[in-house]
Amino acid sequence: MRYPHSVLSVTASLCAVFGITSCHSGDAAPAPKAASAPSALVAVAQRGNMAYSVTLVGQFQPYQVVDVHPKVSGYMEKINVDIGDIVHKGETLAILDVPELRAQLRQSAFELQQSKQAVQRAQQEINRAVALNYALHAESTRLDKAAATQPGLIAQQELDDARAKDLDSKAQIEAATAAMAAAQQQEAAAQSDNERFTALENYTDVVAPFDGVVIWRYADTGALIQGGTTTNDAALPIVRLSQSNLLRLRFPVPENDVRTIHLGDTVSVRVDAVHRSYQGKIVRFTRSVNFETRTMETEIDIENPKLTLTPGMYAVANLPLSTAENVVTVPVEALALNGSQETVYALDSTNHVHIRNVTLGIIGQKLAQVNSGLAVGDRVIDGGQEKYREGEVVDPRIVSTLASETSQQTGGMIDMKKEEAVTDASLAPS
Repeated sequence: MRYPHSVLSVTASLCAVFGITSCHSGDAAPAPKAASAPSALVAVAQRGNMAYSVTLVGQFQPYQVVDVHPKVSGYMEKINVDIGDIVHKGETLAILDVPELRAQLRQSAFELQQSKQAVQRAQQEINRAVALNYALHAESTRLDKAAATQPGLIAQQELDDARAKDLDSKAQIEAATAAMAAAQQQEAAAQSDNERFTALENYTDVVAPFDGVVIWRYADTGALIQGGTTTNDAALPIVRLSQSNLLRLRFPVPENDVRTIHLGDTVSVRVDAVHRSYQGKIVRFTRSVNFETRTMETEIDIENPKLTLTPGMYAVANLPLSTAENVVTVPVEALALNGSQETVYALDSTNHVHIRNVTLGIIGQKLAQVNSGLAVGDRVIDGGQEKYREGEVVDPRIVSTLASETSQQTGGMIDMKKEEAVTDASLAPS
């Protein structure tokens, strides 16, 4: 069948409009262009140093605080100190007047003197009994020898009397010895009473148990002071004494950092109130985390011989917790958590992604220490790891990162609602 020339022309025009391929079904379609690899920011593991410290705010406390009570009750004859006075160990703080105690001391001294005289009399009685026994025994011995040499010369009655007197004198020695023991026991009891009353008399002088500062005074001259021998809430102390030449700086260590605290660790302390800095060492910590604050109370001792620092002042303590030198470091953004396992997305030489497990050391704000799983020079994806899969090829874009970091964290201040314990002490003179 022949088509008119006009039909052929229309058909050619349609082919030109809708594309040649629709009119040449036998020709093959061109291949699509291959997809390009996704780009990824990549950091290089480096060797550097890591240091992690925490800055905490604490408050100075006296090394010890005691309420000074007298051992005996009496009237305040004289008080030598007032608030703010600096005192030294053994210094007399106050003197009490106790007339009854003085009378008891005099009586005990008199009884002691009597008991000593009784011991002397008992000794004299022993000496007399021994001398008498010596004479009677010698006489009895002579009579026995004479009777043995010349039987019948001495009457038996006379021999028996001499022997009886000898035995009686021996009994008198034993009695005198027993009396001596009783007198010595009486002397020891009198001596003990005298020492007890002497000690109580010495307690009327109330002395300082250590070098310190009087931070409060409770009594005045003429006041009746109760002795501190019982737990009587109504018995007020004479003064409250604070040992301030050595201070405790107490600060809270966060729960996460407790494991890094060790006795002897050096701490830098800054006291803004006096514009001075100090060095101290950790000397004690509670080994218990507070349930509410999740911190552990830690203390360092600061020497304060000139009393430049005052208890109650705030201080800023910088505590270096961890340091590591010449270790492998990567950016924190290069870490990914797979369950409880830390991982990195590392690239091989052909830029394929491989997920590796790593173990970490110090983790700072920007860098992390890698203990195992990576070597220096390894490349890792730096952020957005969820976009990549194991074995995937990526187009790496190297980013510049630090090799070392010193990280500092700021903690809170200790809960000062728990005031330091104050010891009620009945103090004897040194």
